[in-house]
Amino acid sequence: MKNILILISLWIGICPSAFSQRVNMIYDHSLPQAEYAVRMLEKTFQKQGQSSRKEASEYVIRLSLNATAIRKEAYSIQHAGNQITIEGGDERGLLYGCLSLCDEVKNGVSLQKIRASHDQTNLPFRAIKFNLPWDAYREGEAMSLHQETCRDLRFWEAFLDMMAQNRFNALTLWNLHPFPYMIRPTNFPEASPFPEAELAGWQALYRGIFRLAKERGIDTYLVNWNIFVSPEFAKAHNVAISDPQKRIHYGAADTSEIIRRYTRECVTQVLNEYPDLSGLGFTHGEAMVGMTPQQRQDWFGETILEGMRRANRKAKLIHRVPLEAGTNVGGSTSVSTEQLTRKAMEQLDFVEGPIWAEIKFNWSHGHSSTRLIKVHGGKLNDTYFKPQPTNYKIAWMVRNEDFFCLRWGVPDFIRQHIATNTQPYVGGYFVGSEGYIPAKDYFTKADQAHDWQYAFERQWLFYQLWGRLLYNPATSDGVFKAEFVRRYGKGTEGLLEAYALASSTPLRLASAFDFTWDFSLYSEGFMAMNQKSMAYISIDRQISQAPADANYVSVAEYVKTLSAGGSFAKSRITPLMLSQVLERDCQKALDLVKSLKSTGPNSLRYEVADVQAWANLGLYYAQKLRGAVALQTYRLTGGEANKTKAISCLEKALHFWDEVVTITRPLYNDMPLAAYSYPHDGKRAVPDPTHLFHWEKLRPAVANDIEIARNALVSYAK
Repeated sequence: MKNILILISLWIGICPSAFSQRVNMIYDHSLPQAEYAVRMLEKTFQKQGQSSRKEASEYVIRLSLNATAIRKEAYSIQHAGNQITIEGGDERGLLYGCLSLCDEVKNGVSLQKIRASHDQTNLPFRAIKFNLPWDAYREGEAMSLHQETCRDLRFWEAFLDMMAQNRFNALTLWNLHPFPYMIRPTNFPEASPFPEAELAGWQALYRGIFRLAKERGIDTYLVNWNIFVSPEFAKAHNVAISDPQKRIHYGAADTSEIIRRYTRECVTQVLNEYPDLSGLGFTHGEAMVGMTPQQRQDWFGETILEGMRRANRKAKLIHRVPLEAGTNVGGSTSVSTEQLTRKAMEQLDFVEGPIWAEIKFNWSHGHSSTRLIKVHGGKLNDTYFKPQPTNYKIAWMVRNEDFFCLRWGVPDFIRQHIATNTQPYVGGYFVGSEGYIPAKDYFTKADQAHDWQYAFERQWLFYQLWGRLLYNPATSDGVFKAEFVRRYGKGTEGLLEAYALASSTPLRLASAFDFTWDFSLYSEGFMAMNQKSMAYISIDRQISQAPADANYVSVAEYVKTLSAGGSFAKSRITPLMLSQVLERDCQKALDLVKSLKSTGPNSLRYEVADVQAWANLGLYYAQKLRGAVALQTYRLTGGEANKTKAISCLEKALHFWDEVVTITRPLYNDMPLAAYSYPHDGKRAVPDPTHLFHWEKLRPAVANDIEIARNALVSYAK
């Protein structure tokens, strides 16, 4: 090991025992992860250097690898005399040990009081799904407004810092067809639309992202959809041409030999020209209409996988399981499709294992139930699990299509999710969105002071909870409470409990309201796809909608059963039980933040406001459920008292909705939604900059629930 002695003279003033120290760092200068770790330590020490006392004291911090005694990604911190030794089972473990020391110092612990500690990972794959705004899967302003931000390496440096600090170890970059932005294909130069200087700029961006990720111990993957080529390639070779007004995602497959060759050669060239890129991933769709599952798998074998085999190095692989068991793209599952997919994965001996077999947990709404209810297309059979695989691991995709603006944090949901779903065949998780990119902050009003720049920074709790708990689900709530104190001062640690209570609201809605794909539900806005458009969930829709989680009871089923003299098992959650839990938890959340003063950082105001917004949404939902039960009871059995109660409950629901508007209107802009840009009748959507989301814009629909109750008629009276 090549030891380089680095002397850093620092002021480390941690009151009341403030002192200034010279810290000697001993580490292997050849390891980029160690170089990065030392920079983070130095930055932390310098930030804490606020002391008026001048006596000098010297400390040695020694960083080293110990793969014999320590597992991969694990670390140990030992303290003896004036020396702190940080050992890692590998480069990531070493980095995580240094970041753990940074956390201690940020919490006000002096070097003399650093205690011995160790930690190790629970899951080897902890990924973020990041959809790129160019050649994006989704369309509209909610995607395109991020172009400038995502082309700035300063954004990626900040985002990757966050990932490392939270122990994420894989960044997956998703768009339809990434290759023309990265290479000028040797045999198909016409495929890239960029002049040399512009292409060089794109290449510098990608290389920069991969380099920054590598030094932070983060693997990088490109994940695409298929079968797509660049418009320039399609025009030059008269292939993959479709009506430009049609949504090309769902077009017929073009399996021309020239497309096969082009795809295969692009894969090989990208892997050869980007040595810091860790691997690739691919999707069975969307432009594969008409192909059987076997034909799709064969196409990947001849193109992307063969391209990987021909590269001058091994690469890692994300093999998304098929989203369709037939010849369409809407979504379906079958045992036979699972069998052929498993067989194909088991035959791949030229990739760097294990293969990560991505499966959507609860389709597009992973923030719902911790029980596996469905995957994309329906039921998941046990084909991928039995017998236990040897060369691949399941990686659950926990999508967030339910809250983009309001901050979220429910640590026990994540812990329970991990405890329930990490069988031996599971290797990890993805978290991320299709309809949201966490880059530019387009939520916050410009005239409001705040201390963050990017969207992901305002959602720090979401990323910290998922990342740290995927690394070690035994991580205590004290770690997250300490972060609140660091950010906003003493007395703010109760915000964690307040978030856990209030932001359980979307989880409960998504458990009680059935969903499928991305836009079938938007919990934050209490909206769902209504045939062809995203709309507010009316009282009638609330009554009729079946639950996603079978432990829940719909309003329609509840009233029908009770009207017939029936009852429910104690394990079932009825609408009135759910309303009681919502009311209890949300009122407690409001009580917890009531004492927080707005005299601290202005950013604290946003944290408190988001808790209040979630809590009032939960109280609105509680009253809506009660009103729904009363309304449906009136419709089935009559009784003016039921109708009066329905109107009263829905008036109370409107009051709580108005509270949400009052809280959020001064802070948040009207916001674009990807769901508002979804195409209709198979044609591309025409962007409408006036079609934006805010809770205030839905108030007329919320008020209309009252009118529905007032105008209700008895359909059957005893």
